[in-house]
Amino acid sequence: MKVNDIVRVISGDNKGKEAKIVKIDRKNGKACLEGIGLIERHLKKSYTNPKGGKKTIHVGIDMSNLKLVKAGEPAKKVAKKADSKADKKAAKKEKKGAK
Repeated sequence: MKVNDIVRVISGDNKGKEAKIVKIDRKNGKACLEGIGLIERHLKKSYTNPKGGKKTIHVGIDMSNLKLVKAGEPAKKVAKKADSKADKKAAKKEKKGAK
C-alpha cells in the first residue's frame, strides 16, 4: 500500500468504511486515512499560541486492519526506453547539447 491508494477498514470501530491513504508511517506500521481517525488536541496557551485552542490531527490505523480496494495513480511517470543504439546515441547528443 502507498499514498493515494483507496483502502477498506476490515476491523475496529470504523469497520467497512473506505478512504484514501494520506500518510504512511512504515516504522510503526500505521496509515493515516482521509476523514477517518481524526481527533482534536487541546493546546495550552503559549507564546506562539497566545489563545490556546484546538488542533485536529490524524491517528494512524494499523496496516493489518486495512485491505486494498483500488490502487492510486503512480507517483512518478517512467521514461520510455530507447529502442535502438542509434536512438540512444541521438538522446546522448541532445543531452550534451542541452548543457
